[in-house]
Amino acid sequence: MIESWRWYGPFDKITLPEIAQTGATGIVTALHEIPYGEVWPSALVASRNGEIRAAGFDWVVVESLPIHERIKRGEGDLSELFANYRQSMANLAANGVKTICYNFMPLLDWTRTDLTAPVARGGSCLRFEAAKMAAFEIHMLGRAEAEADYTPEALQMAAIWFQKASETDRDALLHAIMSGLPGAFDRYDIAGLRQALKGYEGIGRADLRANYQRFLDEVVPAAEDLGMALCVHPDDPPRDILGLPRIVSSGADITWVLNAVDSPANGLTFCTGSLGANPTNDLPALARQFADRVHFAHLRNVRKDPDGSFEEAAHLEGDTDMAAVIAALLDEQKRTGRIIPFRPDHGHELLWDAEKGTHPGYPLIGRLRGLAELRGVIAGLRHRD
Repeated sequence: MIESWRWYGPFDKITLPEIAQTGATGIVTALHEIPYGEVWPSALVASRNGEIRAAGFDWVVVESLPIHERIKRGEGDLSELFANYRQSMANLAANGVKTICYNFMPLLDWTRTDLTAPVARGGSCLRFEAAKMAAFEIHMLGRAEAEADYTPEALQMAAIWFQKASETDRDALLHAIMSGLPGAFDRYDIAGLRQALKGYEGIGRADLRANYQRFLDEVVPAAEDLGMALCVHPDDPPRDILGLPRIVSSGADITWVLNAVDSPANGLTFCTGSLGANPTNDLPALARQFADRVHFAHLRNVRKDPDGSFEEAAHLEGDTDMAAVIAALLDEQKRTGRIIPFRPDHGHELLWDAEKGTHPGYPLIGRLRGLAELRGVIAGLRHRD
């Protein structure tokens, strides 16, 4: 497997020379400075790729080439947006970058309520607290329908939290929820988020699937022609949120996606954290089931609570049998000869990570620990063969 590392380019506090010391050989990045829906210029792709190569890496995966919200909503004439997406694909392929991780989550990407939840032996992690999310939806955003999405216990705890929360606490919660958005665009305050949600009024699961089907119909043939692999990232968290449907959260959802356009170019990013937060998912079984369409892997672990809360665990310490997942991917490589890139994901902030001021979930030391642990699992599993 190709050891890779997510790098936010000019937005990242971690430098390529620092990443080189982790032992990773592949870079996962994007042109985060380009607004959603615009073409990624070939010259800028080439410049970023040249910078990566000069530092001794290969740009192995684009994460992400974002999908404009109008495509997700199926709103208006989308021909220019689809053409721009295909042109960006072509510009990437022309520069030798041929794997694209993307998601079809409405409005928000990964969502957490705490960016620095304490870890038992020191450090901090990302956490999704059901009660705090309920407090945000019901008491801050004013979405009354949200009451049906949470347990009575979570609703009670949400009311208590909101009553005790200071303005600073509420601002921190909004900041945490907005922090999953990559790049420099589409951050919202409460009023802005309410307005953005209006664009999704009346759009249910079937509607979002239909819009996703249209996207796949428009771009997968281009990926085939370019020799590219598209790989959808599962929903994070794997549940409806803010009244928005999530449609890539389970094995049944993934089956639908891969059958929507049955092509090797239409694949999956196997994220053990996102899929692992759904208590109904058996991750080793899913890895074996979909291994032939996995083009990229995010390897991290979560620890779940009965009320739907979860937090990022150390890479080998959560609810997911990481060794069994990796074994399934290694078996796929052995069977086909293709090499799957992976990256350690959402590490704990450890030691002086907090002083670095990196993107939430993407510290240096915490991910270095995760990469080292995953490297050890891979070495051990290869030794068995």
